[in-house]
Amino acid sequence: MMTELPLDQVRTLLAVVDEGTFDAAAAAMHVTPSAVSQRVKALEQRTGRVLLVRTKPVRPTESGEVVVRFARQLARLERDALAELGMPGEGEGTRVSVAVNADSLATWFLKALTRVPGRERLCFELRREDETHTAELLREGLVMAAVTSSPDAVAGCSVRVLGRMRYLAAASPEFVTRYLDGPLRESLAEAPVVTFDRSDDIQDGFLRTLGRGGASRGRHAVPTSEGFVEAVALGLGWGMVPEAQADSLLRAGRLISLAPDRPVDVPLYWQQWKLDSPALAAVAEAVVLAAEAALRA
Repeated sequence: MMTELPLDQVRTLLAVVDEGTFDAAAAAMHVTPSAVSQRVKALEQRTGRVLLVRTKPVRPTESGEVVVRFARQLARLERDALAELGMPGEGEGTRVSVAVNADSLATWFLKALTRVPGRERLCFELRREDETHTAELLREGLVMAAVTSSPDAVAGCSVRVLGRMRYLAAASPEFVTRYLDGPLRESLAEAPVVTFDRSDDIQDGFLRTLGRGGASRGRHAVPTSEGFVEAVALGLGWGMVPEAQADSLLRAGRLISLAPDRPVDVPLYWQQWKLDSPALAAVAEAVVLAAEAALRA
């Protein structure tokens, strides 16, 4: 029985997933598209599984995700070994891919990256995703680490507690005057609301704590953290604003906290591959220290 995974085939599969098509992978690897196709087919025959869904862009199957994750971990270990041997590849820094939610990215996460020692010569590739979905990118092998709301470790990953990000229900003074003249849970449920995107349900969750079924159907979707906060401050709708971004606007009178005694806390965790990687260890340490200073315990 053939149990080895030939490295050239594994690397080719990773190239196809990263580049999106067989032709693009061939160009990146300086081989013919036929060679790429043959290697992927040979790997599928060897594993006895379909590894890719041939769409545009291609995407890995569940079995393909296992091989892609292995390929990325192998590449990570290879780079670390070269670095320890004083043989950096092609003059570029070591690349570390991380999935992080937009609010962390806008408030504290970038400060964490500045704490990583300069001697590590790292290049960060950040993928913005909702904290409820970042673990999925880890599972698919698309990133090495993630800030996530899930305490359940992805297979092959370790988990560390970061803290709680607090959100406050807020609106502009003009919005409050115009829309919120009755009992809060009644008027808020009918008032326009700002959401991040269609998967953002924190506003609905807040209203459920008040005994309502959910927020109004009059929704504005603003898919950037800074844009979301500005939309609320300008009076487009009410929304759950991260405490770190709300503080200065509350002090300036641009926002009013609608229910100071009912904050919503979202727990955040750091998940990363279980690899003996100096680069990943340095990033994890910096992230945990920055989170201790920025998030609630």
